[in-house]
Amino acid sequence: MNRNFVNVILGGFGGSSGPAAEIEGEQVAIDAGGVASALNDADSVIIVPGYGMAVAQAQTAVSDLVRKLRAAGKTVRFGIHPVAGRLPGHMNVLLAEAKVPYDIVLEMDEINDDFATTDVVIVIGSNDIVNPAAEEDPNSPIAGMPVLKVWEAKQVFVSKRGQGTGYSGIENPLFFKDNTRMFYGDARDSLNALLPLID
Repeated sequence: MNRNFVNVILGGFGGSSGPAAEIEGEQVAIDAGGVASALNDADSVIIVPGYGMAVAQAQTAVSDLVRKLRAAGKTVRFGIHPVAGRLPGHMNVLLAEAKVPYDIVLEMDEINDDFATTDVVIVIGSNDIVNPAAEEDPNSPIAGMPVLKVWEAKQVFVSKRGQGTGYSGIENPLFFKDNTRMFYGDARDSLNALLPLID
């Protein structure tokens, strides 16, 4: 269902006559220690899960991380895009099964204005739904598609297996921004590596 919906979204946006903008810069990797240091210093954290979280079966590790961060007095919330996962509502179901409190799981329109005042965003296995080209590049195939504005946060950490593009095959300028670091590896393993490092 979601894949057809994404096709509809991608087919309904863009329609540009020019080439998409060139992406400048490079992807900069970070290790668990660097991510943990930023989380330990942060007051506010938003986690944006995607299909990659489901593939890695990382929802329990995510829930464990949330518990540790909240126990340390940090504000932790989730930003959920309507088409994240295999079908609408997929992320909500996985997080509920992992016993993430329902009241901190927010839909895109409820949380999108809060990224600009957030210390750290962790993107887990998402690509197209956090792609700033949708807003910044009128020639992008996804121009005009609603996305989560994660790049407005102070720091963004992207957990993904490698440098490949997402479902749409469109490169994501988020991964090259100065405030973004790539936390490469299996999402479950990466998040479990963070747990003992959170104060």
